[in-house]
Amino acid sequence: MAEGAAEAPAESGSGGGPRASEPERGVAPIKPQYLTTKEQFHEFLEAKGQEKPSQETKAGDPGGNDLPEPEAKRIRLEDEQTEDGQPEETAEPGEQPQARKRARGQNKGRPHVKPTHYDKNRLCPSLIQESATKCFFGDRCRFLHDVGRYLETKPADLGPCCVLFETFGRCPYGVTCRFARAHLGPEGQNLVQEGLVQAPPVRNGLDKALQQQLRKRKICFERAEQALRQLGKGQLPGPASSATVPETTEAEGAPGQANCDAQQAPQEPGIVVTPSGPLRTCGPLTDEDVVRLRPCEKKRLDISGKLYLAPLTTCGNLPFRRICKRFGADVTCGEMAVCTNLLQGQTSEWALLKRHPCEDVFGVQLEGAFPDTMTKCAELLNRTIEVDFVDINVGCPIDLVYKKGGGCALMNRSAKFQQIVRGMNQVLDVPLTVKIRTGVQERVNLAHRLLPELRDWGAALVTLHGRSREQRYTKLADWQYIEQCVTAASPMPLFGNGDILSYEDANRALQTGVAGIMIARGALLKPWLFTEIKEQRHWDISSSERLDILRDFTHYGLEHWGSDTQGVEKTRRFLLEWLSFLCRYVPVGLLERLPQRINERPPYYLGRDYLETLMASQRAADWIRISELLLGPVPPGFIFLPKHKANAYK
Repeated sequence: MAEGAAEAPAESGSGGGPRASEPERGVAPIKPQYLTTKEQFHEFLEAKGQEKPSQETKAGDPGGNDLPEPEAKRIRLEDEQTEDGQPEETAEPGEQPQARKRARGQNKGRPHVKPTHYDKNRLCPSLIQESATKCFFGDRCRFLHDVGRYLETKPADLGPCCVLFETFGRCPYGVTCRFARAHLGPEGQNLVQEGLVQAPPVRNGLDKALQQQLRKRKICFERAEQALRQLGKGQLPGPASSATVPETTEAEGAPGQANCDAQQAPQEPGIVVTPSGPLRTCGPLTDEDVVRLRPCEKKRLDISGKLYLAPLTTCGNLPFRRICKRFGADVTCGEMAVCTNLLQGQTSEWALLKRHPCEDVFGVQLEGAFPDTMTKCAELLNRTIEVDFVDINVGCPIDLVYKKGGGCALMNRSAKFQQIVRGMNQVLDVPLTVKIRTGVQERVNLAHRLLPELRDWGAALVTLHGRSREQRYTKLADWQYIEQCVTAASPMPLFGNGDILSYEDANRALQTGVAGIMIARGALLKPWLFTEIKEQRHWDISSSERLDILRDFTHYGLEHWGSDTQGVEKTRRFLLEWLSFLCRYVPVGLLERLPQRINERPPYYLGRDYLETLMASQRAADWIRISELLLGPVPPGFIFLPKHKANAYK
């Protein structure tokens, strides 16, 4: 979990007309001719730009059309619903009504947003996939087997073109696709374009057989267990220690290693593959097949001077990373994955490891609190997925992770931290990196003491976020302290992270001597930041160009999550989460002073056209309106409340 999803800035409740030349502290300096009041801003959006906003608002409605709370929260407050969505039963006459206890803690006020209508009248997967065999469940199947009945209740198509059909030549969702008329024949058959047929080019998926073995705990972790035994005996193998290269014996090989299929398909879950034992191979035998690499012989992670997109929880999904790669991101990393969930074979957690072919330098980030689970997870990923590095999350500040001993808590648990780094480094054949903060408490910095130790433990690279856990985003990142840590980490490369929103910010960061910079919130506010840094310019991007970026994101989302109803609404959900950050961007042409700083919230302003004004709105209803321009109307009962409004995480 990285810096990525921070709290949104506090919304300005004061209207106020055009400000004087003296800019308000913490507010982006916008040219006076574009400034407006909160009431006029929302009145202009409701009029869809056709009428000039009036100077007076309706009596009794001081906020104009602006809703003080999102609709979802109003429903919960006014209707007193129970957890299952049903109204509470009224008390019988003569009985005292029980006072409802208010839920406390993080994210308790967030309504349950998963639609329930997906499970009604769903078509059986055997019909969607056009399987020649009958449904495995037969009469016990809870899905529909009547295509005609399904089409009667299916919502109307969202558009005439299917992204999957145009990209791959075949849409695997058939009649359930929300753009089905683009690839259905006159008799309802699913059409195929022979010249374009290809599988979606995404790697690091979870095999069903591997998932079954993980759930039954039939996977053997020989390298991890050997490393843990050494660590338990007090043997702490370092990168230069001979203990890291145990003698290769046949006893190390797991059953089934001699099968030649293991060499052809090392991801086969039925076979436990470790590169430590001798193998019979199909083809020429190389030293790499029989000799384990020493740590000093591992592939080095040479990304100095490159732009590193941070692993952003929720928003740093594969479609978003594809957008950032288009604009010049050099290194990408998957969202934070919890190692215990990966070892249990959870599909949703393994989905965070998926890699698109455009991600030429790609890593995954793991979170955990104990050496055994982290080391075993590292060995599992080492043999099943293709990555260039593995990152340990030691920067997550949220209570859910911190109170279990993970994330930032590892900075105060040096013994466990050391065992995790050494154990993972011993079982991985790719470089191991670590992401940390300055410390846990605001005025107690720990990073400068940990960096030399991390270097000795075997970390190939460390990224330092210039804030403590307690500080969160209340102050700017401490780049002076990062500069001090560069010397402490040398010769190990150190990347810096925090408050980079322009090429000037990036230039100042590089002057501290860091090997490179990691960009998190800056990429969420404007993904074209990578282009600005590489071309050393400010890009006054137009609203139509920004809408094209969002349209490309929706296309990538439909490819990744699917074009059926669930896939469309999942794409919409992640689009809305991203829009909750994009609204904080102020166009370059509207600013009095360049560049916009990351801690400056935008005031209410009218853009150069209606779309630019709509994109500046901080109302969830307006974000939904933008999503309807790209994905069609929202389904009935759709509720959206951005996560960072309800829970200040990462």
